[in-house]
Amino acid sequence: MNNLRPMHTVDQIGVQERVKRLKARSIKQKSKLHALTLTLSMIDLTTLEGRDSPSKVRQLCYKATHLHEKFPGIPHVAAVCVYAPMIKVAKEALRGSSVKVAAVATAFPSGMATLETKLAEVNQAVQDGTDEVDMVISRGRLLSGEHDYVAEEIARVKELCGQAHLKVILETGELVTLDNVRAASYLAMRAGANFIKTSTGKVQPAATPEVTLVMMQAIRDYHHESGRRVGLKPAGGISKAKQAIQYLVMLRETLGQAWLTPDLFRFGASSLANDVLMQIVKQSTGIYQSPNYFSID
Repeated sequence: MNNLRPMHTVDQIGVQERVKRLKARSIKQKSKLHALTLTLSMIDLTTLEGRDSPSKVRQLCYKATHLHEKFPGIPHVAAVCVYAPMIKVAKEALRGSSVKVAAVATAFPSGMATLETKLAEVNQAVQDGTDEVDMVISRGRLLSGEHDYVAEEIARVKELCGQAHLKVILETGELVTLDNVRAASYLAMRAGANFIKTSTGKVQPAATPEVTLVMMQAIRDYHHESGRRVGLKPAGGISKAKQAIQYLVMLRETLGQAWLTPDLFRFGASSLANDVLMQIVKQSTGIYQSPNYFSID
């Protein structure tokens, strides 16, 4: 297996130490409520199972727009993420709301298909009205040294996306080293990604603080070089509000205030919203409510 050629060697021990320090940060109650509300607005509610059905997608879309009826000031999530055949169902269910539809594509989750097949899938997703495309890269080709192929793959998908935003999934759990994660992040950004995303959620480990920090640092350095802001989406394994706040602290310290927006940061999650809602109600009323008071997946 050939590693990607890193433009910058990642100090793994340094990354681990910085993550440890950032995790130890505490925030005041008022700031915590703001962070929780911001987290909610950054979530991509996700259902990516073989048993997905139109009724399940409609239920998820209902949850996305009716998170907690007793607290009307609570924001909606950013998007609902589904398989491409469910785009039209989701678009209809979300009609009139500001919640976007994101569709996974390019032979998700493996990426094991011809480029022509992947492009046809993306083209259909765009025709069906998706707002965002979450593509997977060909990790086998990447790790075999076929970097130009992967860059071309991303660029061709980006061209087809038109007005739809492109999130490029690196599947960091298969990239072996943090050097590879950084190099793959740069490759994706230079090829036109609007967002880079850690994981499909189907491979372990998925999002980790260490991987996410390396991707944030790559985004920061790329922005300094190019002037273009690229978003980030950690996905998989983030299910608790406490974890999400730690990621926001890391984001603020690494990329700054400008990235604290759903336009540039998302959480890929299916269960995070409920825990965030419970914490918001606790911060607002001083009382924990049962999960039964909230909409379920």
